[in-house]
Amino acid sequence: QVQLVESGGGLVQAGGSLRLSCAASGSIFSPNVMGWHRQAPGKQRELVARMSSGGSPYYSDSVKGRFTISRDNGENTVYLQMNSLKPEDTAVYLCFVVSHVTHWGQGTQVTVSS
Repeated sequence: QVQLVESGGGLVQAGGSLRLSCAASGSIFSPNVMGWHRQAPGKQRELVARMSSGGSPYYSDSVKGRFTISRDNGENTVYLQMNSLKPEDTAVYLCFVVSHVTHWGQGTQVTVSS
């Protein structure tokens, strides 16, 4: 069984920064992909960023240049550094890992005030 535990969400003013962490445990196989989606009220779930265990990152256009994804393969941990945050970044951020199947974390709330 795979478990993902997220941390690092919170309330921040526009222009501020937050760093999200997600630690995965259990049967995780390589190669794999880890990343983050976000879900805002009334909006579709959006892929924010993902990174393969080989290190290739992907970013949505809405966060490119502001967010940075990184990972520690040895610890099965993925990070999301979020800079220059905007009110429209407000959402529940959900960590995921694709290892044969997709596993999800419980989500962490990010709120950006204007």
